[in-house]
Amino acid sequence: MTGAIDIADLAALDAALAALPNIPAVFLIWPSEGAPYLSKTGVLRRRLLRLLKEREHPSRLLNLRHTARRIEYWFSASALESSLLFYRLARQHFPETYRELMKLRLPPYVKLVLSNPFPRSQITTHLSRSGALFFGPFRSRASAERFESQFLDLFQMRRCQEDLAPSPGHPGCMYGEMGMCLRPCQQVVGPAEYGHEVARVTEFLHSGGHSLLDSIAHARDRLSEEMQFEEAARLHKRYEKVRDVLKLRDELACDLERLHGVAVTRSSQPGAVELWFVVEGHLKPPVRLTFEVKEGKPAPLDSKLHELYDSLGPERLPLREREETLALVARWFYSSWRDGEWLDWEPTAGVPYRKLVHAISRVASAKPE
Repeated sequence: MTGAIDIADLAALDAALAALPNIPAVFLIWPSEGAPYLSKTGVLRRRLLRLLKEREHPSRLLNLRHTARRIEYWFSASALESSLLFYRLARQHFPETYRELMKLRLPPYVKLVLSNPFPRSQITTHLSRSGALFFGPFRSRASAERFESQFLDLFQMRRCQEDLAPSPGHPGCMYGEMGMCLRPCQQVVGPAEYGHEVARVTEFLHSGGHSLLDSIAHARDRLSEEMQFEEAARLHKRYEKVRDVLKLRDELACDLERLHGVAVTRSSQPGAVELWFVVEGHLKPPVRLTFEVKEGKPAPLDSKLHELYDSLGPERLPLREREETLALVARWFYSSWRDGEWLDWEPTAGVPYRKLVHAISRVASAKPE
């Protein structure tokens, strides 16, 4: 719900402010000259009174009473909605400084640089259009670095960041001496053999580790059937090591092109919830699900959810907007103040509609804090 107050005189302003509810909202205060004041709050009336009330004594607190000419506000029912609404308005009115205004920090990703002749991994907060696989978003840079370090121990891909000029005289590094790198820098392997190892790394990240786990489990079971128990036990230890590495992933972290999920939050409209779908790492516009009653019976949610999901367009966000909206989703998801529920799924499995219906029911029945 949106609203506006045109300030004709101060007495009318006081009456209009007194009539506002004390609920979460994002608001703009337009002065007679200059840029507007944009902010968000959990108690709209109290916040606006603090900014616009008459003060009996001088104060250092910001007061816009005598400069404001118009107030615009948008009610929100969840922290995620407030963040995304604030982001949209900040981009619109402060295109040069909105990131600083929002204190927006982009989450880290493990990036597999496939455009390099000898691909390597690195930690980054910026997405690119092609030539790379992005695994994330992570909660923090420390958790991304910890996962990168541990999963690289499972393969023989290089860890150095230099652009290689392979030569037999290259000094190499300790990972090559320890057998943890194929040493393309010293021409021990060529691009084709090194590329085969990179393909294994790519499939590991793409599948969320299942490619390596399934391969090890199959070989372990075969050796066990052949009564080669020592080799089977060795592979079982490796299987457990891979599982331990995968436990280091943060909850949202996956191949970004395979990030499918939905945030279910309360709606400012009674008898409804807001659905924020993420498809292939792209946040879609919110969809409002209302609980309609037809012929005295509630309409089945399964069919409505199928229709809503199928109606999502194939449009992909511009690169900058994609990384910024994902940053807001990650901030909400990893925060201690997260409200609503998050449900994700594997692309091949499709939307788990039954679980989604249960999540919607829980959010709809929860009492606002």
